[in-house]
Amino acid sequence: MRMLMLGAALVMMTSAATTYSAIADDDNTKGAQKLAMQGRDDYWHCLAREYSRDSNQGLSEQEFGRSVAGACPSERQYYRVALLDYLTTQYPNIDSGAHLATANRAVESAQKDIVTAYVKHRPPSK
Repeated sequence: MRMLMLGAALVMMTSAATTYSAIADDDNTKGAQKLAMQGRDDYWHCLAREYSRDSNQGLSEQEFGRSVAGACPSERQYYRVALLDYLTTQYPNIDSGAHLATANRAVESAQKDIVTAYVKHRPPSK
């Protein structure tokens, strides 16, 4: 009888530990997602400030693209790292190189989008 009670107690403790672990993993994932979204927003806001700088008016698409590629280095790096952390937390079984490639593509996509907006909204050349 004692063995049966001991076994039942062990099963309950294991179940509680597993449940706690799942909740902690979910909290970690949500926290990482929140930081990745904040990093994205900070980077986009920085790119928007770059877009509206008077000194960028009149630049060609290539010149503006180079300017954007070098702009906001700390925001860009924070976004990349936060997104990498989120992807690693969310998908731990996928190779970290794939996550890094995804984070780099997200940064490149943001830069491409701001350059596209610049080209669409600049005044026509005379």
